Amino acid sequence: MVEEDIPAALALWQGLPGIGLRDADSPEALARYLRRNPGCSFVALTEAGELAGVSVAGHDGRRGYLHHVAVAERFRNRGLGRELVEHCAAALKAEGIEKINLWVKADNAAGLAFWNRLGGRERRDILMVSVITGDNPNA
Repeated sequence: MVEEDIPAALALWQGLPGIGLRDADSPEALARYLRRNPGCSFVALTEAGELAGVSVAGHDGRRGYLHHVAVAERFRNRGLGRELVEHCAAALKAEGIEKINLWVKADNAAGLAFWNRLGGRERRDILMVSVITGDNPNA
């Protein structure tokens, strides 16, 4: 994934249930994330160049993170989601990262089923806590 893919990725995410976008998903913020984590995020394109799927990944030096992994509904059940995740995992492993964390909305049954099929396991021993350091409650 490169910065030029961001508008199409945002359009895909905005049209899918189970994806939650916040102000931190602005084109500028996504471009900054891609620059900070080069070669870790991927797109799946059709032969016509249409975006069929996207996976955004990065790391902090010790843990990997996946954000907004999605495949357009009409391209699902073809292995694209699995392939995108595998590319991210390989890129992160090449960076020395052996554990990847991700977030799934609690009401996203299809997303949870997808991650379970890929070997992901829900953690019930921890809770996510957010601290907003600015004035924007939608950061």
